[in-house]
Amino acid sequence: MANSAARFKTLRDIASRINSDSDLASLLQDLIRLACEHGAWDLGSIMAIDTAGGYTDVMVRHDPSLLRRKLENRWELASSPALTALRRGQPVYIRDATASAEFPGYRRDAIERDYRTVLVLPMACTDANERPMVMGVISRALTEVSDDDLAYMDMIVHLGAIAIDREKRHLAQLAAAEQLRRGLLSQAAMLQEVLAGGSTVSLAAKLNELLGTPVLVLDFFANSVLATASPLPDQYTDDAWRSALDGPLGNEFLQEVRAAIDIAGGRPGTVQMRKLTRLRLDAQVEPLQVDGQPVGAMLCFTSQSPADFQRLMLQSAKFALSVQMMRSVIRFRFESRTLSELFFEIVERRWRDPQDILARARRLGLSLVEPAQMLIVDFPNGPNRSDDQSAGHHQNVERLLRQQDMAGHVISVGSGLVCLLHLGKDAAGQDAQKTTAFARRMSTMLGASFTAEPIVVMGGVCNSLESCATEWERCWRMIRVARTFGRSGVLAAPEFGPLPLLIGAADSADMRSFVEGAIGPLIQHDRNNNTPYLETLAAYVRAGCRGQQCANDMGIHVTTLRYRMARIADLLGIDVDTPDRRFSIELALRLHGLTEEGPALRSPAAKEVARR
Repeated sequence: MANSAARFKTLRDIASRINSDSDLASLLQDLIRLACEHGAWDLGSIMAIDTAGGYTDVMVRHDPSLLRRKLENRWELASSPALTALRRGQPVYIRDATASAEFPGYRRDAIERDYRTVLVLPMACTDANERPMVMGVISRALTEVSDDDLAYMDMIVHLGAIAIDREKRHLAQLAAAEQLRRGLLSQAAMLQEVLAGGSTVSLAAKLNELLGTPVLVLDFFANSVLATASPLPDQYTDDAWRSALDGPLGNEFLQEVRAAIDIAGGRPGTVQMRKLTRLRLDAQVEPLQVDGQPVGAMLCFTSQSPADFQRLMLQSAKFALSVQMMRSVIRFRFESRTLSELFFEIVERRWRDPQDILARARRLGLSLVEPAQMLIVDFPNGPNRSDDQSAGHHQNVERLLRQQDMAGHVISVGSGLVCLLHLGKDAAGQDAQKTTAFARRMSTMLGASFTAEPIVVMGGVCNSLESCATEWERCWRMIRVARTFGRSGVLAAPEFGPLPLLIGAADSADMRSFVEGAIGPLIQHDRNNNTPYLETLAAYVRAGCRGQQCANDMGIHVTTLRYRMARIADLLGIDVDTPDRRFSIELALRLHGLTEEGPALRSPAAKEVARR
């Protein structure tokens, strides 16, 4: 071994040479070469310890021998001194490897490659995969290693460990800078996509590159599910994953995520969800809000909390998606309100120039000159005051149209929906069974959101402004009959017989005057004095003017019934003694019962649309 002065000089040389390297592979190669040259060793290698796999992997070698042969690059830990050196934290010195019984792997290799002394030193560093590292140097001749020699080699290893850690930090900084650069570029491209008016589909495609993880975008307003990539590549390809989301699986995501956001109170923070849908997926849910209302969500399929950089990218993605959702919400509200206002102008016959109405309808994508069947949905709980829920019902029906491969327009009318199913030019060729099946699916789907199934009236064919107005009035008359008799579900005109015609007649001025003259004072007396005379008179007529039967039906004593009927006759001058008088009173009662909800329902619906 060299003297102390020479050793210090070589250490300085080693430090300078190591510090000048710019990549990890060159650094390791120079480190083992300089250790062998300045430590007077013939061969050497730097190894990484794979404790999980039970192997020692050779990373670099220094072998100046001219004899080229295939060398062993992996050693079992049981036959290697590397694990012993790591556990002890001290060098392992094998004076004669050819005679070592403790390390049989080294003994075989030493005999084959003709070397004797081995020194294995632990390094206080890890490789790029965070595996601990050791350095091994070999002498072909028997070599005595003193404490000074061990200290010298330990200093070389220590300098090398410092350089390796420095290089790893440098590489990590470069990787972080590159990640940040790519993230900022992706962020800029994503925001440019939003500002340029791109679709949510094209925006979602950029999220996978930005976040580096499969993402799902849920749009509550459009009732749609957009996927960037499959979170289960072993079960679904990307295309198969998107196809699965178009079916019941997409509805499961929408329902479960929306319910979780509602439970969280609509807070904008991350919602952790476990065992999501039947696939039992873990996801981080980022709610997307517009005006404080949840309009969608972004799902990242990972169970780990995001790092600072990923969190920054998540916030950027949320911002871009929220802006896109806001535009979608504004567009939907504008188009829905505009179409609803136009529709009420038509059905209330408030147009002056029919061509102007037709042109406005064409701009909104609605053709009023081609045959279309009108379906009207009446919500069971009256006018829906929640814009978000109303939009949800609207979008659910539109999605059902797409699923059934049917063309049509859905129009919000405040207390329900109007669905115009396009029949094409040949209305007679429309499949009535398909239309009926669609109406039933729509009724069942919407009924899940209410306490009862809605009323769905299947109207006739509209192919002009006048026919639209006429069919609207006819359908709403049927809805009023259905409400009166407690009917719900899918209904058609033949099921009601002449009752809708009676309602149409009851809306006339003559009929209203007839009802007012026949039982008007009785109605007013009940309202002013909270008396049950109108109910009693109606029950008496239904019982065929049989006193005992009427008393039994009403659950009162027959004397009470006689007293009420006498008061009705004396106070208000109403009697049913003659058949003609009885018929007039019964007709007035029936007409009043059919029209007691007030004027035609289109007026409250129109007021509701105007309010919104």
